[in-house]
Amino acid sequence: MVDVTGLLPAVTVVIPLLAAVMILVSGRHENIRDGFTVAAAVAMLVSVVAMLPSILSGERITISLIPLLPGGDLALRVDAFGMVFALTAAVLWLLNSFYSIGYMRSLKEHAQTRFFFCLAVAIAAAIGIAFSANLVTLLVFYEILTIITYPLVVHVETPEAMAAGRKYLAYLLIGGIFFLAAVILTYILTGTTGFVPGGFLAGSAPPLTLQILFVLFMVGFVKAAWMPLHGWLPAAMVAPTPVSAFLHAVAVVTAGVFGIVRIAGWVYGMDLLASLGLGTLLAVIASFTIITASLFALTEDNLKRRLAYSTVSQLSYILLGVSMLSIAGMTGAMAHIPIHAFLKITLFFVAGAVIVAAGRERISDMKGIGRKMPVTAVMFSAAAIGICGLPPLSGLISKVYLALGAVEGGVPILLIVLIASTVLNAAYFFPIIHTMLLGRPDDERSLDSVSEPPLTMLVPIVLTTVASVLIFFFPSMPFMDLVEIAIGEITGSVIP
Repeated sequence: MVDVTGLLPAVTVVIPLLAAVMILVSGRHENIRDGFTVAAAVAMLVSVVAMLPSILSGERITISLIPLLPGGDLALRVDAFGMVFALTAAVLWLLNSFYSIGYMRSLKEHAQTRFFFCLAVAIAAAIGIAFSANLVTLLVFYEILTIITYPLVVHVETPEAMAAGRKYLAYLLIGGIFFLAAVILTYILTGTTGFVPGGFLAGSAPPLTLQILFVLFMVGFVKAAWMPLHGWLPAAMVAPTPVSAFLHAVAVVTAGVFGIVRIAGWVYGMDLLASLGLGTLLAVIASFTIITASLFALTEDNLKRRLAYSTVSQLSYILLGVSMLSIAGMTGAMAHIPIHAFLKITLFFVAGAVIVAAGRERISDMKGIGRKMPVTAVMFSAAAIGICGLPPLSGLISKVYLALGAVEGGVPILLIVLIASTVLNAAYFFPIIHTMLLGRPDDERSLDSVSEPPLTMLVPIVLTTVASVLIFFFPSMPFMDLVEIAIGEITGSVIP
């Protein structure tokens, strides 16, 4: 009898790839094409959830796809940390699919078939990243994600979009070269690239070599958008809003920080990072990025660009948590991946809803828009409060763990970074809330034609906000259970 569960990692990657083919075939019939998009999103989520009980019970699912070299086959392995990313991506791709259909149809966007094809291939790459068994597999899917998201970034095909696309490729492909170099050096040093809980590099080379290797990995994961290697992300906001949401919450930027955590916990290990002094390097990069990106956000009047700088800042929380080299810090880092994803996709969904319903992208033009779009404005307010780390949204959970991690790791100065960041979060989000809900437009008649967006857009906005509330009140939901198991693996308290 065939072990169906053992095939599920490959099936999960194949589902959106098959959908991509069907999207191309049915491109002239938009209802059928969009039906394939939604059906594939549902099927992929079911496939991911079907593996969840096994992973929660401590099992690991592995499948080899293509033999390449000893210790570096193209292979998939589902573990708790990979499931955190995969489950987040699967849930949000489903919601983003409905949202994208409403957005693209409302604005009568061109090249919709290309758009949905690229999204489907991109989510397949993201799942491949989540389920990568080794560095070789991670590299392959990581670069596929870079290439297939380029058409999404340049979708509108304006000179500004094409320039943003060139910057996007330049940053990410150069980063890919560094990643390739890191993988090759790792293989030369150890003869393997397979992920091992707690790491496998200890004793493989002199400290300086391992420090240089870590820098190669950091530059390789430029998708994490840490400063100063962040310029591609704000520029990419010229893309349609569903693409912005996808880049920030579902795939690209999340893939970058996921990769860094994977390297920290499954290639180096916290003990080796500490002995090499790499926690300090990460702490400096993360702290600088968190504060500086927040200051940039304060100066942006374009809502999507302000949200982009917020993402640059917020995802460096994950680097900050890793830098603490403590269990609480690493827990906060892992937990922040799904928590930030649900909150930030809500904010981008709202930005797109305002574009569709009111044709406005600048914050200063959104005065009083909450009177005509009350549900949308309230959902934005809730998600913004969550990003600030205030209850009753899930953002508080990861911030508490990070604060505990700073104390546990003996780096209380990082508490100051967290506090300063929280103040800055409020400084760049609360004025938007005030503008939307309490601002008075210069011309009251300018809001006459404004209303809530279509239900295909509004429902995902509400659902992502509700999910963030549920995670706060029920932290024992699968996300946090998976994080606990992953922490147990890399600290040795759980045998993988």
